[in-house]
This record gives sequence, C-alpha cells and structure tokens, in this order.
Amino acid sequence: MDRRNFLAGAAAVAAVPVPALPQANEKKIRLGVIGMGRRGRNNLTSVLRRDDIDVVAFSEVYKPNLDQALELVPDAKVYSDFRDLIADDSIDAVLVTTPDHWHAYMTVEAVKAGKDVYVEKPISVTVHEGQMMVKAARKYNRIVQVGTQQRSGAHFQKVAEIIKAGTIGDIGFVRTWNYSNQTPEGIGNPPDEAAPDNLDWDMWLGPAAERPYNANRFGVQPDRYSDFRWFWDYAGGMMTDWGIHLLDIVLMATDEPGPTAITASGGKYVIKDNRDTPDTMLATFEFPTFACTYENRITNGQSMFEQNYGILFHGTEGTLFVDRSRWEIIPERQSVGGRRSGMSEERMPSHAGRASDNSTDNHWEDFVQAIRTRENPVSDILIGHRSTAMALLGNVALRSKQRVDWDPIKETTNNKEAQTFLQKKYRDPWKLEL
Repeated sequence: MDRRNFLAGAAAVAAVPVPALPQANEKKIRLGVIGMGRRGRNNLTSVLRRDDIDVVAFSEVYKPNLDQALELVPDAKVYSDFRDLIADDSIDAVLVTTPDHWHAYMTVEAVKAGKDVYVEKPISVTVHEGQMMVKAARKYNRIVQVGTQQRSGAHFQKVAEIIKAGTIGDIGFVRTWNYSNQTPEGIGNPPDEAAPDNLDWDMWLGPAAERPYNANRFGVQPDRYSDFRWFWDYAGGMMTDWGIHLLDIVLMATDEPGPTAITASGGKYVIKDNRDTPDTMLATFEFPTFACTYENRITNGQSMFEQNYGILFHGTEGTLFVDRSRWEIIPERQSVGGRRSGMSEERMPSHAGRASDNSTDNHWEDFVQAIRTRENPVSDILIGHRSTAMALLGNVALRSKQRVDWDPIKETTNNKEAQTFLQKKYRDPWKLEL
C-alpha cells in the first residue's frame, strides 16, 4: 500500500460539534443489540438494571445465542439481518458485541444511520478500520463508546491519578502480561465440516475471507469465551483480546497517544491445536520517556506476583502493581548508588485497593450521560482506537518481523512490510465506506 494513499491518521480529524438527541432527557433510550454471545449477554445484564434504556431489538446469526437473549427480553423484536435493525428509525442506539471482524463495519453503518453506538473492544482488526470508525463518528456527529470498561472503574481512575501525580517518581518502564497454561491440547483440532443448521455461517463470516465451517473458528463454547479470537481472519489473539485492557490503562495513566516504535517476537512453539495466533509473545513499545512491554504465554502460568495478568509501573521512587482486584505500591528500598527512596512506609504505605465490581455498569452510565449531554464518553472512539491500534501494532511487528517506527498522531509508518498489515480487503459485497 503506497504511503501517499494511506489514510491520514484518525487522530488528526477535527471534532465536530454534536447536535443534541431530540428530547433526549424526556424519553428512554431505545437500544438494539447486534450479537448475543457471552459478552453480549454480559452487557445486556448491565443494561437491564437501568430504567432509562429499553432493549427493543436483537440481531443474531446463531439461534441458541438468540434464544438465551430472548429469555432475558422476551418481547424484543428479532431481525435476521442486522442491517434492518440499523435501519429501524425507532432505535436510538446500537450495541455491537459480535466477533471482532464485524465491529468496524457495523459501527460505521450504525452512525451513518444516525445511531449512537456502544462497541466492544477491540474495535477493529486493522488500524485502517479504526481510523474509519473515528472519521465516521465525527462526520455523522455520533457518540461512540468503546467497551474498555476499566476506564469507568474508580479503581483504575485512582491508579491513573497516582501515576500522574508523580507519587512513584518518573516512570521509565511498564510491564504488562497475561499468563496461563493450556498445554498440551489447547483448543484441539476439530475438522472442517458443514455448518450447523441453526447458524448462518456466511453471514457470520461477513467481510472476512470465505472459509469452510470449523468448530474452533466459530468457537462458541459453553464454559468460556469464543475461540474465534485465536484466528487472524477474525481477531488478534491475546494481544488484542486481553492485552488491550492493560495497554489502555498505560495510555490512560501516561496521557500518551501511542508508541513511537514497536518490536515483537514469539510464535506457536508448544500448543498443537489449529489456532493461528502465537502461544508465546513479547512485544515492546517505545515511548518518548519510557518503554512498555506486553508478554503473553499460554504454556506456563507462573508469575512473580502470582497473578495471571497485571500491570507494573516502575518509577524512580516505587513500583505500582494493579489488576482488577487490587493496586499496591512497593517503595524503592535502595538504588544501586545507595540512595534510598524518598517514599516511606509511613508516608505512602503499600495499599490494597478493591476494584469496582460494576465497571461495566459504570461504563453504561457514562455512555447514557454522553448521549444525554452530547459530550464524548470516557472511552470515546478515538481513545478506543488508540488503545486498539497499539495492540494491533504489536501483532503487525510480530507478523511482519519488522521494527515498526510509528507516528502516533499521523498514524503512519515508512515500513513497507508493516504497511501490508494495516489494512485488509473485505470480501464482496461488503465495503467499509463513509
């Protein structure tokens, strides 16, 4: 892809004043939901606790998922084609909780139809898709909230305040990780076969490449989130599925728009299943004043903090650990040169906080308030795009086997090999257009 034809970075798009929703404060928000899998129903649970949202419509290509959603909202109208739901003028907002490869198209089409959108993370499978989503939201004056719900948790907001206040000194290094052990079989090796009668496989694939049905590519399981996440056609592995939550907090706490260089290594070394994405990965993100790493392995769960995921902010005066259950500060005891940290146990003791159990509830409250006020939500589409892009660039560096020098404002790179992974062609007849 010629750099001159590469889309200008979404961050450079000027925000346009957003008109108020007619009578927004005087009526319930009528919500349509596209995608009723496990995460879709998680969101629905939060929504149904509210008295200012009416869930009025569902669209889902897999009947068992739809049946479970209808148990929660029996009178919801069912659209077999999501495009008809989007075209329904009585619907004010749309929740998009489909597999990742659908997020961009559905969000763009929904805002073009005048809908506000809550879209799950990661918002896209390529950087180009995310840029188009930001441009669409700004062009059509719509509110778009991204499902990086940790931003709405007081727990993580407190951590961001601590970092910005300089409590642990100057940050030089940040470590993020996800560890588990799925050996030896992983998700297994089911054969390609005919799709079940209760699934519209062609619509599930949508803009992704045409493939025969495979139980792992579809991936719906009774005891875990769907396995489509481990195939490049539909997602980006743990880097975009879980890593984005951790990297999003790094950007939130440091007020950075994104990294300036990315390198990555890893591969599928041990697991013998049919997934595409690596079982081991290390990505390094360079920023002007610090370096950040993301580590993932699914073949060994050992962690020095006995936590299978987390973030460590390493500062000159101390280290801050955070996950969804707690945050803790460990003061520097002594430097190599013998200088003790100015932080004392008495002045700033290690602190165990408690993450909010209702961050998703808070995130929906923020979305509703954004619809009412027409002010950007806490995880506005540009914020969600930057966090998604950071994770995607980790995969770009891995797959291209190149160091990616990146302009986080213009969102461009001179690296030709990396550019081939920034955009992908949609399968006919789907087109991502403004």
